[in-house]
Amino acid sequence: MDIFSKRDGPRLEDVKAKRLLSENVGTIRKLADQISGGGYSQMRANEARRKEAPKPDGLIIHDLKARNRVDVPEPYVKVSLNNRVVLVDKSSGLQLQMLGEIRGNFMSKRFVLCTKENGFFSPVDPETRDLIGHLDQAELTESFSDVDLAAELESLLVPAED
Repeated sequence: MDIFSKRDGPRLEDVKAKRLLSENVGTIRKLADQISGGGYSQMRANEARRKEAPKPDGLIIHDLKARNRVDVPEPYVKVSLNNRVVLVDKSSGLQLQMLGEIRGNFMSKRFVLCTKENGFFSPVDPETRDLIGHLDQAELTESFSDVDLAAELESLLVPAED
């Protein structure tokens, strides 16, 4: 009876096959491209492109890990896409205070101040209400748009820089 035991390392046939493939890799790629009509090289290029790290060329990249904290906020008035009018910090982008919202339809729009009477849960403080209260229920027209409203609110609320 003959006993064959498994020996260490790769088999001789496997070593020869790997060497044959590595010596003829150029010819094999040419044949694969010829058979696939260039699809093999295109597939390899797509795989290499997917593995590359993204290049910041022309992209806007937001680093969400590190917040830029400043002790003194730089406020400005912003009218958001959902018609909320808020006071926002320029450096962090955080909302400092809700001022109100623009209500109405395409025919007539008006600015509604953030007060309990207007249905808001968290109204503006009395000092802010004294400063911008005259703009409550102000109608927005072509001559006084939401951009003009934001500029007016900002001029009243944000102290001028020296």
